[in-house]
Amino acid sequence: MNIPFLGDRGEKHRTHDPEGIAELLAECELLRAHAAREGIRLDDTASSLEALDQLVPRWRDDEETLSWLGNDAGLYLGTVIVRTVPGAAWEIWANGQPVVRLVSGREFDVVASGHEWAASGVPELSQLYAEVAEE
Repeated sequence: MNIPFLGDRGEKHRTHDPEGIAELLAECELLRAHAAREGIRLDDTASSLEALDQLVPRWRDDEETLSWLGNDAGLYLGTVIVRTVPGAAWEIWANGQPVVRLVSGREFDVVASGHEWAASGVPELSQLYAEVAEE
């Protein structure tokens, strides 16, 4: 399987498909399923981040769910940023970590932020979004 953002697999030059990567990172299946069970529609907007911030964190008792949900929360945060903040785009670090790059050049590790949110609720996803959108 050739997934471009997984890193160098022996090829010297690789062409990235930004739209394909964005769609793949936007899936966030566990988070979307969890939100749907709670009656929250994830429509890739800042208001959906606010709704996620209001969820009762029942997942914190399950380490595996916590990790997966944190990952998905970060990818969803990144998806909202990329789709709503002008000039924001996904960037894949050499180690395969997806980050959001802003027009200013600042890179934002949304996955790390998603893990922090899932584990403690702080900072809130909507707060992180507001800080990034303000730049």
